Amino acid sequence: MGNYLKYYLSLFCVVLLFSCANSDDYSILSKEERTALSKKVFEGGSHLFQGSPKSMTRIEKAIEIDPNNCDAVRELSIAYLKRGMPDKWKLQIDKAVACDPVIWQPYRGYNYLWFYRDYKKAIADFNASDTLTPNFIDAPQGHSVDYWRGIAYLGLKDHENSIKYFNKNIHTETEKYGEDWVEPTAFLYRGIAYYESNDVEKALADFDKVLLYNNNRSADAKYYKAHILKARGKNEEALALTNNAIEDYNTGSHNNRHYVETLRQLYSENFTELLNELKN
Repeated sequence: MGNYLKYYLSLFCVVLLFSCANSDDYSILSKEERTALSKKVFEGGSHLFQGSPKSMTRIEKAIEIDPNNCDAVRELSIAYLKRGMPDKWKLQIDKAVACDPVIWQPYRGYNYLWFYRDYKKAIADFNASDTLTPNFIDAPQGHSVDYWRGIAYLGLKDHENSIKYFNKNIHTETEKYGEDWVEPTAFLYRGIAYYESNDVEKALADFDKVLLYNNNRSADAKYYKAHILKARGKNEEALALTNNAIEDYNTGSHNNRHYVETLRQLYSENFTELLNELKN
C-alpha cells in the first residue's frame, strides 16, 4: 500500500508540473519546483536549431518559469549575437553576466573579441575573470583567458602585451601537460606578434613550432616564413614554400573560424600576391 501511495504522489507531482507549464501559473510551485521545471523546459529544446523561433520560445518559457536560470538567460543572447543584433544581444548577455559572472563574464569577453572586435572590452572582461577566480585560469570556449588576451592585444597591435600573454599561456600549458598540448595557433599568433615587431628569429621559431605540431601543414606559418625568406633575398626557397603554402590552403590547413573572420586571416589572394612578387 505504501509503494502505491508513493507512486500516485510522484505521478501527481509530474502532472502538477506539466499543468503549470501549460497554464503559465507558477505561483503554486516552490522555488525548487520552478527551478526543476525551468531546467526541464530549457533542456527539452536542446535538439532544436540554435536561434530558431521554436528554440527561442522554449528558452523564453524557461526564463519565465525561473528568471535565475542563468544558462537559459545566456542562451537567449546567442540568437541575437548570430543575427547581428547587438542591442538585443548586449541586453541579454549583460543579464547573464549579472546572473552568473564567474561563468558568463569571460564568455562575454569572448563575444566582444570575435563578434564585435571590441578588444578593449574583451580584455576588461578577461581581466575581471582573474578577480572573480583569483586561483583559477578561466577558459571560455575551450581556451584560457591568457590565450584570448594574447589575441585581443594583437588586435590592438600591442605586440608587447600580446607576446606577454601568449608566453604565459604557453608556459602554463607546457608545465601542466607538455608543449605538444599547447594550441598551435598560440605559436602562430605569437609568431605574428614577433614578426610584426621585427623580431624575425623568434617569429621563425614559432612558425616552426606550428609546423612541428601540425605535421608540417600550415598555410599561415609557411606564408610568413616565405615573407621572411623573401626579405633575406632567398627567393627560390620562398617561392617553393609559397607554392607549398597554397597546397595547404587548398586542402583546408589554414587558420579560420566559424561564423566570423579570424584575426589576421589569410585568403587565396594573399598567396597569389606573394607568388607574383616572387616570380617577378
